[in-house]
Amino acid sequence: MSTQPAAAAAVRARAVSKWYGEFQALNGIDLEVRPGEKIVICGPSGSGKSTLIRCMNGLEEYQ
Repeated sequence: MSTQPAAAAAVRARAVSKWYGEFQALNGIDLEVRPGEKIVICGPSGSGKSTLIRCMNGLEEYQ
């Protein structure tokens, strides 16, 4: 267990939602990644992985 304070998040998302018309592709996603941390976004086809990444990169607008 480390006694050093946790680093501030390099990437943070709170309650990210994305709609395509009547279809909700993302529903209240929370994500926090600290500097140097590596993550994997995995899930079945159609679960919103690419949509989340596009929103985080600014390629898609989100609600």
